[in-house]
Amino acid sequence: MNSATNIVLYDDQCPMCTFQMRVMTWLDWFNVTSLLPMSDPRAKEVAPGLKPEDLSAAIHCVAENGRIYRGARCIRYVGMRMPLLVPLALILWIPGVIWVAEKIYTWVARNRYILSRVFGCKEACAVLPQRERRNEKEIQTAGSKR
Repeated sequence: MNSATNIVLYDDQCPMCTFQMRVMTWLDWFNVTSLLPMSDPRAKEVAPGLKPEDLSAAIHCVAENGRIYRGARCIRYVGMRMPLLVPLALILWIPGVIWVAEKIYTWVARNRYILSRVFGCKEACAVLPQRERRNEKEIQTAGSKR
């Protein structure tokens, strides 16, 4: 597993989550993240302390130093590393905002399958291709060597 990057674990069965990860690949100009679907067996290896129900409840980022960020805190952490997301991440640092963001994130995460149908995320995913990135290929290669 490539430890030189922040690994984002997401629900690849959710069209809305998949669409957001595709958008993230295009915003990640400096390849600071690697995306790993939670259905991948290596997700357990990357974050051994997280149960499957924890992974399915929210997006997680395993930082380069091994610390795990969840939900809105994951968005804030990753956002500080992507130029176009820095303004959003800075707003999430205002006292009290992260608490509100976590509540909103929890509601959206709990209702993501319904919201995916309402917003037509599945069709949007067909339009927006995932950007091929070297760090994801390294993760795939490391996994296939086992």
